[in-house]
Amino acid sequence: MATVAEHYENLLADYYSWMFGDFAGKVETHHRFFFVNQIQPTKSGLAVDLGAGPGFQSIPLAQLGFRVLAVDLSRRLLEELHCRCGSLPITPIHGDLMNFTAWGEAPMELCVCMGDTLPHLPDFESVTLLLEQVYLSLEAGGRLVLSFRDLSLELHGTDRFIPVRSDADTVFTCFLEYESNYVTVNDLLYTRKEAWELNKSSYRKLRISMEWIVEQLEKAGFTLHQRELTNGLVTIIAGKPEA
Repeated sequence: MATVAEHYENLLADYYSWMFGDFAGKVETHHRFFFVNQIQPTKSGLAVDLGAGPGFQSIPLAQLGFRVLAVDLSRRLLEELHCRCGSLPITPIHGDLMNFTAWGEAPMELCVCMGDTLPHLPDFESVTLLLEQVYLSLEAGGRLVLSFRDLSLELHGTDRFIPVRSDADTVFTCFLEYESNYVTVNDLLYTRKEAWELNKSSYRKLRISMEWIVEQLEKAGFTLHQRELTNGLVTIIAGKPEA
């Protein structure tokens, strides 16, 4: 079984943006989300995007006026972000998001960890530790935005086969295998050149529920501003109280 970093570098990175379709549309969706929820710089203006990928969150945050540190394990996705961000104030950082405090800029006004990044952490203790680190690194009144896929409800039978995206030359699907605390994600990528070729890889994701993450946030000291579960996707906005 591959590590998260190996899985992305060997399979997902080259097709990650393609999986989501319209890149500009994805950026605009996040821009609208941040704008509607009044996520804009009013203090230090520093935002940290954990699991930034190709920039679906980093780019709209920079457009709204933040200076963004964009952290990701994948060099290839960060290279794509660099090519797409132009002159926007975004600094790509290749590294483990658990080590984000080592990059020296603190306190931060905003931290976002979206796009299903949290379940990529190795265990629940790592999630709890990350939330504690974020809380300590936020300035008073700063905010944290989370989104992730709720995998706590187990799928059965053929429902475990998930079509991701396809076109005339590429078919991407995955198959899920459930354990008590993890889901093994088996990604299957068919590409057609002279003939159809199969590239495949497996990795594990945490089965995090909204109830559990809310409990961890409150233990860390956060105040919950917003939480919702829509089509299996959890979105949470939390804040560090003003001093």
